[in-house]
Amino acid sequence: MQRDVMTYDILIVGAGPAGLAAAIHLKQLALESGKEIGVCVLEKGAEVGAHIVSGAVIDPVALDELIPDWEAQGAPLKTRVQEDNFLILNETESRSIPHWLLPPLMRNKRAYIASLGDVCRWLAGQAEALGVEIYAGFSAQEMLYDERGHVIGIVTGDMGRNAQGEETPQFTPGIEIHARYTLIAEGTRGSLTRQLEEKYDLRRNVSPQKYGLGFKEVWRVAPENHHPGRVEHSLGWPLTADTGGGSFVYHYGENLVAVGFVVHLDYANPHLSPFDEFQRFKMHPTMRALLAGAQRLSYGARAISEGGLQSWPELVFPGGALIGCSAGMVNVPRIKGTHNAMKSGMLAAEAAFEAFNDETRPVSGDMLAAYPQKLRASWVWRDLDAVRNVKPWLSRLGTWGGTLLGGVEMWLAAFGIRLPWTLRHAQADHDCTRPAAAMPEISYPRPDGVVTFDRLSSIALSNIAHDANQPCHLLLKDAAIPIRLNLPKFDAPEQRYCPAGVYEIVGSGEEARLQINAQNCIHCKTCDIKDPTQNIVWVPPEGGSGPVYSSM
Repeated sequence: MQRDVMTYDILIVGAGPAGLAAAIHLKQLALESGKEIGVCVLEKGAEVGAHIVSGAVIDPVALDELIPDWEAQGAPLKTRVQEDNFLILNETESRSIPHWLLPPLMRNKRAYIASLGDVCRWLAGQAEALGVEIYAGFSAQEMLYDERGHVIGIVTGDMGRNAQGEETPQFTPGIEIHARYTLIAEGTRGSLTRQLEEKYDLRRNVSPQKYGLGFKEVWRVAPENHHPGRVEHSLGWPLTADTGGGSFVYHYGENLVAVGFVVHLDYANPHLSPFDEFQRFKMHPTMRALLAGAQRLSYGARAISEGGLQSWPELVFPGGALIGCSAGMVNVPRIKGTHNAMKSGMLAAEAAFEAFNDETRPVSGDMLAAYPQKLRASWVWRDLDAVRNVKPWLSRLGTWGGTLLGGVEMWLAAFGIRLPWTLRHAQADHDCTRPAAAMPEISYPRPDGVVTFDRLSSIALSNIAHDANQPCHLLLKDAAIPIRLNLPKFDAPEQRYCPAGVYEIVGSGEEARLQINAQNCIHCKTCDIKDPTQNIVWVPPEGGSGPVYSSM
């Protein structure tokens, strides 16, 4: 197929905090040196921020470096953390952990509560003012390579194919975007990242990546229940000790509260439904009191990279690099990753700019070796190195033992004591799922429509834009596995781990089949992660499809 070709010096895939920080810093470096550099950012969402879901309590350390006068420039970080609580829940009560017991790095001093989607929209404006070209609504479908097998860019997805893959009258072929360097900033479990990991064996000699599934709802609460700047995190109920996760509740803005819940995806019981655990959490007496008379405004969910340093793939490949959560920059106990993602983008920008202006280097395809070197020498490495064993302890010892030992290590790190070991992750999350017959069934209460809800009424708040008559973007390697294996052995867990009602077993016995409601997909990537046999592959749908989150 003949495709149009666009050429830039640097291509960035993904307009999240890492990609936008990289783009801005590239232009800043060019201005400082009096040089020209063409920078393009590609975003699969209908607009910048459309697919962004995060708590979010943001440490502004990277923003301070990138745009020192960000407050004067109108950055949407308005609510500074004033109160920091950490709770242990049982079914009816909550107990607060004394603040002095928390390791210093878990405290939210000088952090801000904000919508990360709004922050990304603001960053996009800053980038465009510097001359960055941002194209939203275009999905990067596959990598492009030269005859040596080096990356030279990407090809965007075709538009206007029907469900059978045939061209319709609205058909428009994807375009090729070529660049000297391509920075992959597509977030957790990205499809291009998977292609690159397989082609260049980037995951050799590293631990499996670990993941969590994070839910978020934004509520407008009664004024008397609103405490601007209050941050609450909790462990315990409704999860059992052998299932990792916890909650967050952030008060900000005009009577707004972000209510969220994270379930670590290495849980064993296939009967467990992360979505319904989130609904149960909202039934706690403290949550019912908070949400009395409140209005639910939005809903979203997203997978989170939790593996830490030992799960980083090789960060560079011939012609580009992985930045942000494409690599895995989340600090699990801090429940933060935006600052690390932005800084990784800035450091990759520095490495790419230096290489671009080095006349002794090849025109394309060389390795940005300076990027991982810069990252290792930065505060990003120190931030993640201090907590590198927390997630492995949680996986080995459960919530309480893991929290205790992880806390001890974090306190030692606060005093400059680094223990000499780095624990590896023993299993990928999908390998942790046990047969349904070996695990207890879980009975979830019906939603009340006041505080708790079902999936379909929830995704209605995600503003999904998805043409049902387009090729399905949720691919099965073997169409027989869902009924032949997943249903009898694991009781079809895809019906429960998906937070959007995409997967449904229709019929019974010999008539049973898996129905994929792809139009419900909110791009969380959980199916790609948690399917027990790794039979489901998530690829980008037609550009602009999926949720259009507002201020998430």
